Amino acid sequence: MSINDPQWGNRGSGNGGGGGKPPNQGPPDLEELWRDLNRRLSGMFDKKGGGGNRPPLDFNPKFLGGGISLLLALVVVVWLASGFYIVDASQRGLVLQFGKYKESTESGLRWRLPYPIQSHELVNISGVRTLEVGYRGSEKNKVLKEALMLTDDENIINIQFAVQYILKDPVEYIFNNRTPDEAVMQVAETAIREIVGKSKMDFVLYEGREQIAVKASNLMQEILDRYQTGILISKVTMQNAQPPEQVQAAFDDAVKSGQDRERQKNEGQAYANDVIPKARGTAARLLQEAEGYKQRLIATAEGDASRFKQINTEYAKAPEVTRSRMYLETMQQVYSSTSKVMVDAKGQGNLLYLPLDKLMHAAGAMSASPDSGVGSSVEMPAQVRSGSAVANEVPPQTVDKSDVRSRDALRSRDREAR
Repeated sequence: MSINDPQWGNRGSGNGGGGGKPPNQGPPDLEELWRDLNRRLSGMFDKKGGGGNRPPLDFNPKFLGGGISLLLALVVVVWLASGFYIVDASQRGLVLQFGKYKESTESGLRWRLPYPIQSHELVNISGVRTLEVGYRGSEKNKVLKEALMLTDDENIINIQFAVQYILKDPVEYIFNNRTPDEAVMQVAETAIREIVGKSKMDFVLYEGREQIAVKASNLMQEILDRYQTGILISKVTMQNAQPPEQVQAAFDDAVKSGQDRERQKNEGQAYANDVIPKARGTAARLLQEAEGYKQRLIATAEGDASRFKQINTEYAKAPEVTRSRMYLETMQQVYSSTSKVMVDAKGQGNLLYLPLDKLMHAAGAMSASPDSGVGSSVEMPAQVRSGSAVANEVPPQTVDKSDVRSRDALRSRDREAR
């Protein structure tokens, strides 16, 4: 029976009221529907293909049910297999359950419940990210909106720097901030502007560049930790710091003048370092010499005073002998440095005080001269050629007879002692 059979649902007989099948009380049979569909399809194909007898297609409900089960099983397997994912060594996996964070996974082959129950995100935690402030790509490609800053002494300077950062907490990096990289850019610009605004221009351009980089890194990390971005600042590098191009020439002149001033100061300091130690050394030497002269005079005076006391004691015991001894010592001291020989022509004594060492030296020098002959006699110096000549040059001294007697007494004492 086909679907278009007008007898569906009729209570009468199927063959004009005669005997036959009982009336149909329910829905049509599926097997009959399938056979009728096959007959109609076969008739259509026969008309198109020029006729011929083809066997009708046989429908098996068991076969259809088994195919659907196999297809469903294959779909379930593919759906469950979609939960596998791989996490690299430099990554961290974040598992989300219905869009909410559930857990973090380490590197390796991992599995989660398939979508839409669970999903995952892979975050690179070991890669170093670089952020450029004031330029893009090259220092010549400036971004003046970010680079121009105002210093504490109301000067405008152009600063370009780079920020390198890594992730220390991927959960905070993904879920706590909508655009964490943009937050790092804003934090870096804010921190560097705050530090530059509290510093002088010369400090920023020259001696304070490293200190500014360190302060900026610490301030940026403090702000990012307050925002809970999960970002760790690894390094801040100052690429360039200079005045604006419009005043570059005037600034260069000022810098050159400052360098000349520093050079002259260094030269003056070097000269001072050379002269001052010498002056201090000379002053110390003079002080030492003065101190030595002072000690020498004091020691000489003390020695003279002690000697005078000793002589005074001896003079009290034997005045005549002490007087004669003092006279002889004085004469010895006076004539020890003279080259003349004093001869007493009037006296009876034959004792002469001659500078024998000098006479011998003069005689040796004359004998070594080429003008001297073999048999020539040694000529005496002019000072001792004759007693009269010497006496004429130096008038004889009058010797007191008492002094002569005292000298004779001393000689006799010496002979008796021998």
